[in-house]
Amino acid sequence: MCFIISPMKQTSVQYTLDTLDTLAKITRCRLQRIKTMGLLFFLLCVACGNAAAETRLKLGIERLPEYREVFAGKRVGLITNQTGIDAEGTPSAVLLSRAAQLTVLFSPEHGIQGNEREGASIGHSTDPRTGLPVYSLYGNTKRPTPEMLKDIDVLCFDIQDVGARFYTYISTMAYSMEECARHKKRFVVFDRPNPIGGSVEGNMLELEYRSFTGYFPIVQRHGMTVGELALLFNTEYGIRCDLTVIPMTGWNREIYFDELPLIWAPPSPNIPSPQTALVYAGVCLFEGTNLSVGRGTTMPFQYLGAPYIDAYRLADQLNRLGLDGVRFLPAFFTPSLSLYTGQLCGGVQIAVTDRCNFAPVKTAIAMFYELKRLYPDTFTINNAGKKYCGLHLLTGCTQLTDPSQTAQDYFTRIEKETKQFSGIRKKYLLY
Repeated sequence: MCFIISPMKQTSVQYTLDTLDTLAKITRCRLQRIKTMGLLFFLLCVACGNAAAETRLKLGIERLPEYREVFAGKRVGLITNQTGIDAEGTPSAVLLSRAAQLTVLFSPEHGIQGNEREGASIGHSTDPRTGLPVYSLYGNTKRPTPEMLKDIDVLCFDIQDVGARFYTYISTMAYSMEECARHKKRFVVFDRPNPIGGSVEGNMLELEYRSFTGYFPIVQRHGMTVGELALLFNTEYGIRCDLTVIPMTGWNREIYFDELPLIWAPPSPNIPSPQTALVYAGVCLFEGTNLSVGRGTTMPFQYLGAPYIDAYRLADQLNRLGLDGVRFLPAFFTPSLSLYTGQLCGGVQIAVTDRCNFAPVKTAIAMFYELKRLYPDTFTINNAGKKYCGLHLLTGCTQLTDPSQTAQDYFTRIEKETKQFSGIRKKYLLY
């Protein structure tokens, strides 16, 4: 039996063979492409991993090995406290003593261990961890004296700020920079994050009302790191010291502290959390009034009240203002220290619901005017008869005590001066 293959069938067979060959070639090509893409993906992953490694968060103090030449052959002093730690919790004083000739420490308000109350005068001491002498910059003097500086060549600063103008650590830094300029000492800042991000809000401090709680004309919520502030103070406000800022890597100003792989060491007894720091940037102005800001409670600066306050009425009225990113809950608390110690206070808990839209300064101003409206006879300003009362020093102006000014007038000022300060600070931003 023989088989006869017709021309048509022969063509079909040949076509089939050609097709199979083509498919084979396509398959080989696709496999090669897959291999190539796989290799590229692998290389991309490696590159991304390397980039991530290079850009991971490093605090200024953690970059000390890269800046050894700054300290080579120099006697070094360090302004620090319990917040001066690396990501593992090792004190900056220990790290610096391993890399340089660290001879003396300096402490700010609240002391080297951060346990002293606000405003408490602090004497000199010895650091229990390193055995080094500690000069207090919140006792008989708030500035390093010539005697304190005579045995050092470089003075460093490594403290976690909270992001508010009236928090005194940045004044300690400014005072120390001025003394270093005066006595020809280098000043070094190990940079740290602003724990409440990079948003800017508030009015500029008027120089007439400068004090240790507000030394230079910046806004209440400045949105800068201590390193950036040092650059601004040094150039914009004429300190002109020999300044070195050791910057961080891997941080940007959209990041809040609780999003970082860092340990929060409370900068002072009444700032137990980064959330407290955010509210503090506004609520602190009530320290200039006869309201308790919750010192001596579990929620300092998030509680606000007094024995004469109707908690339910105040919460209802504040919520009706419709302020962004915040709700007010009726609260009852008994402070264990400071104003109204041992007395039951009615008031509110300031509950931040959306921190990206929460405006702490505007919120505090709105609360101030509402309290004036609700309690015209009982809500008062401390030392109101004095030109330089606490409220003036905290706000850096007299607008809140001017009866002709409304909340909207203050909001207009905040908007204008926030924009003004944003223009000034942009020259000094590192991140």
